[in-house]
Amino acid sequence: MMPENVKQKPGRLKFIKSAADLSGWPMDSLPEVALAGRSNAGKSSFLNGLQGSSIAKVSGKPGKTRLLNFFSVEDKYRLVDMPGYGWASVSAKEMKQWQAMIEAYLLERENLVGLLLIMDVRRKWTEDEQMLVDLMDQRGLPSAVILSKADKLKRGPGLDRRRKLKKEIERPCFLSSSLKKQGFYEVEDHIYKNWIETAPEEEEEL
Repeated sequence: MMPENVKQKPGRLKFIKSAADLSGWPMDSLPEVALAGRSNAGKSSFLNGLQGSSIAKVSGKPGKTRLLNFFSVEDKYRLVDMPGYGWASVSAKEMKQWQAMIEAYLLERENLVGLLLIMDVRRKWTEDEQMLVDLMDQRGLPSAVILSKADKLKRGPGLDRRRKLKKEIERPCFLSSSLKKQGFYEVEDHIYKNWIETAPEEEEEL
């Protein structure tokens, strides 16, 4: 396993496309991991941390992402950045559209092998987060939580927060910090070994 202080090679991620519905989703069978979280939770910063350079724009206006954004990871699997939720300035119509798109992807996408849920380490677990992991449970797919902005807490309180949440929700939890460049490889190592390598391969047509 690569230690956290080893800098990863830049350019490992490649932006593929953005899409709003099934008609625009990639049509191959490459495994996909959904990346969800509240607006401004740090999804773009997490993608940039995995990349080792800037690939996802960190917006100063939360709630700006309105499409599913597909990123290839060394052509082995894709990370799918989903629209953020919980931002009060969007209209009820937009919220319905976003919810329909997210639910359609999480419940119907055959390529999906797991969900990474990013949340600010200082926030409490809410019904919004529970709804997302419940959708994954409904399909029998795994999910894990990334507690972002871990640099906002001292090491002790951060570890305690992770321990308590892991016990509460009974699924893997990781601490990450884009400022300190920590946590990215640990998360990727987990999803690759547990979700990607175990994903069923597409059967060849006879």
